[in-house]
Amino acid sequence: MENPWITHSKKEVYSNPWIAVSHEEVTTPGGSPGIYGVVQFKNVAIGILPLDKDMNTWIVGQYRYTLDKYSWEIPEGGGPHGIDLLDSAKRELKEETGLIAKKWTPIVDLQISNSVTNEMGIAYVAQELTQGEAEPEDTEDLKVRKLHFNELLDMAMKGEIEDALSLVTIFKTKLLLDMGELVNG
Repeated sequence: MENPWITHSKKEVYSNPWIAVSHEEVTTPGGSPGIYGVVQFKNVAIGILPLDKDMNTWIVGQYRYTLDKYSWEIPEGGGPHGIDLLDSAKRELKEETGLIAKKWTPIVDLQISNSVTNEMGIAYVAQELTQGEAEPEDTEDLKVRKLHFNELLDMAMKGEIEDALSLVTIFKTKLLLDMGELVNG
């Protein structure tokens, strides 16, 4: 489809190592003048759901500064654009949980919040796991929790997990397992 928006000007008003924010003067699809603020992400969001042969998984708890609340999530991080995302996923899983996986299955590509950002995400199921030592960054005060996948699914259904990338990954994994398209083992 053809883009119905007309961009007249774009000015970057803020930038840091993770995001850039631009102010844009536009003509809307309806023909009226308008503005748009766009948050451009410098990394792809990456989520990993580790799953062992007994259907155990690992989640990470941390205090999220932006929300001013504690959050349980699948292991997540960012991968720079232009870098192999699977390599970034392997790094994040090891960094946050100490786990190393031999089998990686990409299960979803998604747009995180496409009304104001260009952030893209990808999620993997990691299997054939070996436990090592976690190596969290100094900005992370993580609690790692091992639990059965059904307990994780229950947490998601009860609203105890609110992170969008985690929820999409958990529910898609459940569907793939039920349909026999994701083999556990």
